[in-house]
Amino acid sequence: QVQLVESGGDLVQPGGSLRLSCAASGFTFDNYVLNWYRQGPGKERELVGIIGSRGDTIDYADSVKGRFNIYRDNAKNTLYLEMNTLKPDDTAVYYCNVRIRGIYYWGKGTLVTVSS
Repeated sequence: QVQLVESGGDLVQPGGSLRLSCAASGFTFDNYVLNWYRQGPGKERELVGIIGSRGDTIDYADSVKGRFNIYRDNAKNTLYLEMNTLKPDDTAVYYCNVRIRGIYYWGKGTLVTVSS
């Protein structure tokens, strides 16, 4: 069974940094592109970034470019999202995601709150 478990969400002040983790199991981790999504209050879920199966290609939403960094450790089956210069509008539940055979699998999310 595919499982994705996010962790690392916290309350952080504007301008601060945070690293999120996603521990994966139930599939061949290094065969798949992985994604980070987020859903803020009153907003639809949006794609934050994508990383290739071996970290070879990375794409980010314009709203986080230059501030967020996606990376993965295939030996540990773990996906990361390093977030810097956080803004209040980064407040959201953050989810990792993988598409396998046309089906999207999701973790339950981890909450990031950016507030002073």
